[in-house]
Amino acid sequence: MPRPDPFVPPELHVVFGAGQVGRRLATELLALGHSVRLVRRGPPGPALPGLSWLSGDATDPLFAREACRGADAVYDCTNPPDYHRWDELLPPLRRGIRDAAARAGARLVALDCLYMYGRPAASPFDEDTPLAPCSHKGELRALLARELLEAHARGDLRATTGRASDFFGPGAGAAALLGDRLAARLRAGRPFEVFGDPDLPHAYSFVADVARGLAVLGTHDAAPGRAWHLPVAWTGTTRGLVEAVGAALGRPARLRAVPDWLLRVGGLLDPTLGAAAEMTYQWKVPYVPDDGRFRAAFGVGPTPAADAVAATARAILEGETPERRRDAA
Repeated sequence: MPRPDPFVPPELHVVFGAGQVGRRLATELLALGHSVRLVRRGPPGPALPGLSWLSGDATDPLFAREACRGADAVYDCTNPPDYHRWDELLPPLRRGIRDAAARAGARLVALDCLYMYGRPAASPFDEDTPLAPCSHKGELRALLARELLEAHARGDLRATTGRASDFFGPGAGAAALLGDRLAARLRAGRPFEVFGDPDLPHAYSFVADVARGLAVLGTHDAAPGRAWHLPVAWTGTTRGLVEAVGAALGRPARLRAVPDWLLRVGGLLDPTLGAAAEMTYQWKVPYVPDDGRFRAAFGVGPTPAADAVAATARAILEGETPERRRDAA
């Protein structure tokens, strides 16, 4: 990463969302010599040189505009935690940040997923793959993705989007399929629940690569005006990744498939489970985005798979108590 130039005044980069990606992105941008304003609903986090915190609701136009005031670049890393309430929560959040960035005259970089593609006819699939959602959440993501790039085409703002697959790695969190639950299952020596066919190719994005990729999109003149697939660290199978992490821990990893009907039944008690049922098609077909265009344009690739697996295993070990480590040994 290049060192900041002491003779160039720092730009202000505003990051909405302080979750698994937003905080890492802030660190990447600080290392590039920028000032960072990290915006979240909750209270401020730890202080760092060059970092300021702002708490509030980004769906409030006045707050969003104030959060973006003076920004050179704005990053939308938000994702409502209530998966089953995206219809009511996601559009005002995304549109509020988009409109505030436009008023500030800032470049907007939006973090997105792959839902809008539906079931790609071939894999790997690139950014030219038609948006053909086969789920309600995919339709919503496709709508918002089109709105963003149409706003850029009209000249309302300079915008780009970085699309990532399912997260893994240190800090992937509770919402990621291979996040906190994978760590807990491996620590306990219990089977890990998966969707669909774990032996089909399925890409997984290393969280640190996602943050680094967004920083590239926010600081490179070639980025605006299109969607980009962020670098992908794992392009093998789900079983392969889970077993690789288990092997790095020195513990066998077992998988257990969860049928869709069980998710729907579970959704009667936990609406998040019911909302996940329509998305399991992603593990029933080969599902690997092609990140070649990003690599070619910016010269940035993913963390090597072996290094990403090792880092994931280290984070799981560091999260264990000494008692758990003795039990595992």
